[in-house]
Amino acid sequence: MRAVVRPDAIRGHNLSLALAHVHRDGQVTRAELTQRLGLSRSTVGALVAHLTQLGLVEEVVPSGGSGVGRPSHVVVPHHQGPFAFGVDIDLTSATVAAIGLGGQILARTVVDTADGQVQPHPDPEDVVARVVAALDVVWKQGRPGARPCGLGVSVPGTVDRHTGRIGDAPNLGWRDVELAQMLAKEVPDGVPVVLGNDADLALLAEHRRGSVRGCEDAVFLMGRGGVGAGIMASGVPLSGRDGHAGEIGHNPLDPSGPRCHCGKHGCLELYLGEDALLRSAGHEGEGSGGVSLVFSEARDGRRQALEAVQGLVDPLGRALGWLLNTLNPERVVLGGSLADVFELVRAEVAAATARYCFDMRGDLGLVAPALGRDSALYGAAEVGFARLLADPR
Repeated sequence: MRAVVRPDAIRGHNLSLALAHVHRDGQVTRAELTQRLGLSRSTVGALVAHLTQLGLVEEVVPSGGSGVGRPSHVVVPHHQGPFAFGVDIDLTSATVAAIGLGGQILARTVVDTADGQVQPHPDPEDVVARVVAALDVVWKQGRPGARPCGLGVSVPGTVDRHTGRIGDAPNLGWRDVELAQMLAKEVPDGVPVVLGNDADLALLAEHRRGSVRGCEDAVFLMGRGGVGAGIMASGVPLSGRDGHAGEIGHNPLDPSGPRCHCGKHGCLELYLGEDALLRSAGHEGEGSGGVSLVFSEARDGRRQALEAVQGLVDPLGRALGWLLNTLNPERVVLGGSLADVFELVRAEVAAATARYCFDMRGDLGLVAPALGRDSALYGAAEVGFARLLADPR
């Protein structure tokens, strides 16, 4: 029996596509929407009118320009439309932001979750309390008259996509933490809470509006405390059975090496993670502030800092070689602290990667994140927008 597609389902689908284009690009003309969607001008006009009525978009005349004649209107996110909360939890802090459609950061703040100490590990309930307080702050600062459409949270650990539970976040000292449920109890009713791994969400954001836009096979290699990878193959994000895909930092580089906090010996992140950089640079135990200081000293040409950065080149080349040999991506984004390493010793990283690659006939495709340090934050907001983008009605 042939399935019958109802007109309202088709209209909902087209509304979703139209809003997604406005969200991704920030602004788009009706003519561009007509071409991209393959619909008639009148249909696109009706879709824009409906989205305008819903308070999601508006049409404006762009300022400036020297063209002759009447300027074309462009469709943009509504200036008082809905927004999503994005939260990026790091080892000692959490960045909390209100982000509007189109990717505009309306307000942001950073809260300390460790009271200035790298250890002991932060308590999940305390982190939730501080994040919830910060959500209220950015809501009032960013768009107090609007309602959040979702809350996305980036965490440096594995996340089960079916349950939203954090399975393992070893650098936070968290295991089997129901963070989504804890947050859902504190946010307004009807606001969905979605968790994701930081590298996975960073890749999502870079694919939507960053340095891997248009790439269907890409990897985001995140260096932040530990080392993890977000993976996309043929346009499909890969998280694995329970969120452990991409935990490249716990591949043993030297089985006879030192013991890792995961219980194994000689894991990659012991040689490539931020602790290794701090130790080599003489800033052991100084946390993220020490990492920034090491890179600053390296840019100033200080010998010990430069040697510490160069000490990461070979393990980074090995990690990139593993990824390129196994996944054959078009591009690999080096994010977090690895973006600074790439900036400082780009040629050395490329040479080390080439040594471990099976096939060197093409470009390695190594790039820096277009969204800088905010890739995971933007990715968190993207999953916060997911429900609205799927059904704007």
